[in-house]
Order: sequence, then C-alpha cells, then structure tokens
Amino acid sequence: MDNGMREKLLDREGSEEGDLKVRVYNESKKIWKVALPGIIARVAAFGTIIVTQSFIGHISSVDLAGYALVQTLTVRFVNGILIGMSSATETLCGQAYGAKQYHMMGLYLQRSWIVDILALTLLLPLFLFGGPLFKLLGEDPSIVGSAGYISWWFIPMVYNFVFTLTMQMFLQSQQRNSIVAWISIAQFAMHVPLSWLFVIYLEWGVDGAMAALCISSWFVAFAEFGYIMGGWCPDTWTGLSSAAFKDLFPVIKLSISSGIMVCLELWYNSILVLLAGYMSNAEVAISAFSICLNINGWEFMICLGFLGAACVRIANELGRGDSKATKFSIKVLITTSVVIGVFFTSLCLAFGRNIGYFFTNDVEVANAVSDLSHLLSISVLLNSIYPVLSGVAVGAGLQGTVAIINLCCFYLIGVPIGALLGYVANLEVKGIWIGMILGIFTQSLALSYMAWKTDWDKQVRLASERLQRWYLKSSEEQNGNGHA
Repeated sequence: MDNGMREKLLDREGSEEGDLKVRVYNESKKIWKVALPGIIARVAAFGTIIVTQSFIGHISSVDLAGYALVQTLTVRFVNGILIGMSSATETLCGQAYGAKQYHMMGLYLQRSWIVDILALTLLLPLFLFGGPLFKLLGEDPSIVGSAGYISWWFIPMVYNFVFTLTMQMFLQSQQRNSIVAWISIAQFAMHVPLSWLFVIYLEWGVDGAMAALCISSWFVAFAEFGYIMGGWCPDTWTGLSSAAFKDLFPVIKLSISSGIMVCLELWYNSILVLLAGYMSNAEVAISAFSICLNINGWEFMICLGFLGAACVRIANELGRGDSKATKFSIKVLITTSVVIGVFFTSLCLAFGRNIGYFFTNDVEVANAVSDLSHLLSISVLLNSIYPVLSGVAVGAGLQGTVAIINLCCFYLIGVPIGALLGYVANLEVKGIWIGMILGIFTQSLALSYMAWKTDWDKQVRLASERLQRWYLKSSEEQNGNGHA
C-alpha cells in the first residue's frame, strides 16, 4: 500500500470516528434533555416518601414497620398498576409526537385519566381494609394495627398518581418535562419543613407525617394542571373533549398489558417484603429490608429517568420511521446508564455500613441494613441495565412480551429461590435478597436478547399502523383549514 492510499484510508477512518463522536454527542444531548429532568423529578418525588419514612421511623419502630408494610406492599402494588397503565400514555404520546400528530396527544392523556381513575377506584378496598388484609396474611399483630391506620392516610395521596404520572409522561414525550423537575424540587423543598412543622413542632406524630405527604403530593398535580391547561402546550393540549371517550377499548388493552409488565416488576419486591414479615424477628426484618429497598428505590429513580428517556427516544424515532436511529439510541442509552450505575454501586460499597442510621435510631435495624449493603450494591448495578431495556419495550409497545419475561424471571426463578434460601437455608433476609438479584439478572439477560433480536423495521411499520388506526382529525382538518 503506497503512502497516498494509506493517507486516504486514515482520513476516512478519522472522519468515521469523528462522525461517530458527533452522533454520540447529539444522541446524548437528546437523551439527557429527557432523562435529567425525569431523574430530578423522580428523585425528589421519591425523596418525599423517604423523608416521611425517616420522620415516622423516629416516632417509633412499630410505626416504621407499619409504614414500610403499607408503602412497600399496598402502595407499590397500586402504584405499579398505575405506572404500568400510564405507560400506555408514554407509548402513544411519544409515537404521536414523532409522527407530528400533536392534537392526538391531549386525547391520549384524557383517555389515560379515565382508565386510571376507574382502575384506582376498583383498588380502594386494599386501603380501606388494609389492617384486616395484613392480619389475614399473618403479619405481626402490633405492626398490623399501625399499618391499617396508615393505609387510610394513603387514600387521598394515591389519587394524585392518576394525574401526575400521566401528565409527566405527556410532557416528557414532547420534551417539556423540565417544568416537572422544577415542580418536584419545589415539592421536596416544601415537604421537609412541612413534615418538621407537623411532626416535631406541632407533635402530630404519624398524622402529621402523612398529612405533609398528602399536601406536597397534590401540590405537584395542581401545578402540572396549571402548566398544561394554562396555554404552555398549545399544540398538544386543545382542551377537554368528549372524543376522549372514543376508542377506549384499545387504550384499555394496551394499558392492561403495560400495567401487567410494570406490576410484575414492582410486586416482586413487595412479595419479598411479605416473606420478610414471616421471619423470626419480623419487625427488624421488615424495617431493614424496607430501608434497603427504599435506598435501592431512590437510586432506581435515576434509572427510571433513563427508562423515560428510552421510551421517548424509541417512540419518537419509531414514529418518525427511522429504525437505524432507534438502534443507535439503544446503544447510547445502555452505555450511559451502566456508567452511572457503576458510580452509585461504588458509593453503596463505601458508605453502606452507616446508612441505616439515617432512617432509624434502632441499632439492631441499622446493623441489619449494614449486613445487606453488599447485596444492595449489586442490585444498584443491575438497576442500570433492565430499566433502560424496559423503556425500549414501552417505546415500541412491546409491553406484553416484557410481561411474560417478568413473570418467568421473577416468579418462577427469583421468588422460589429467595424463599428456599431464606427459610430452608436459613439465610433469612439475605437469602430473599439473593433470590431477588437472581431474578433481576435473568430478566436483564432476557431483555437484552429481546432488544438484540427485535426487527426494528417491523416495529416502525407497526407504530405507523397503530397511529393511523386511532387517528382522529383535528378541528382545523374537519373545517378544511388544516394541511396534511
């Protein structure tokens, strides 16, 4: 090879490398534009739940266990259904935005409100009869009394999920979710002093902690209502419409498959907490396990930011009809999320032995949290992989496939192994957590294989067919004043 040819080859390789750097940079900007506000919003919102747990934990260990039982079992159960069903909004709005069907996004949002309100109302007995249900499940009687009372307090709080979850996905799909981040920061900034005022200064105890949680949660809902309906989304929000009641069945069908997908994931942790409730020292086991799950959950909120970014990027590109951009986005998303996961895993390993004291003064509980710190760090690392792949599935509308994967990995592998290690091998909470890790690991492998084998050209066609099938003409088109 002569010098001239070698120079041309090196120039071409340098150009391709430079082009790749530009593509990665541009894709990263798009990802972070969605992910960063989503991360801030989720960390702040979940932080209010953590703060409430911390205040209740310093009231009494029984109330801490009762709160942990309700928040980790009932609320997670219901929240799982609502997050899952609301992800239909994410799929439809994301693809509609990519296809420039802007006026349809407001209709999809309203349809999700209708479906989610009906679903949550059907689930109310779980809160109304929380005490008897926990008693029926054989939980410790002292914990059951506190859990039953706290269940009632969660009723006004959970209804905000119907609106905040769907509105955040609506705004996120059109990359307007920076307002959600600011609202969530304001929520957290308000929640901490409000909790101190009610619990410490006014000495209202558990009532004060839960009242502060309800007030700060609904603050977010009303603020998002004001933003959307106040004229800041002129193309995508055209007002309330009776057309929202049309084509509800397909939305319900997609919402149910979405709900099953997320629920199987979130209920997994709930079942493991339930298993912890049957340990010899149930109060310590539930409290320690719940604290670790909440730490894991708080970090998971960062990963959910990437889940949201994955959903938006995949849905937008499929709506535009670009399968190559879809595959490139998946690669950049996973790489970025794993790097962040490694960073937080290192923090867990460095500070895991002392983190329990943030939530409780009980030395026994804090030591139990310390014993779980290494398993917590492994879970944090796995958090950086599977949420992104789940987001890819939501963006493509593949929730049904992921639901089957979650069922097999979590309930045929994770839960049985966790129960065997916890009770038969006498590893107790550690055994349960090891089972949880194995379930998540197999799920991550399965989702990776699914993303690799998916025919993205076919998904582009399917997205186009779905959007055309549910399309309704805007008022301008009906009056003959619009354009194609």
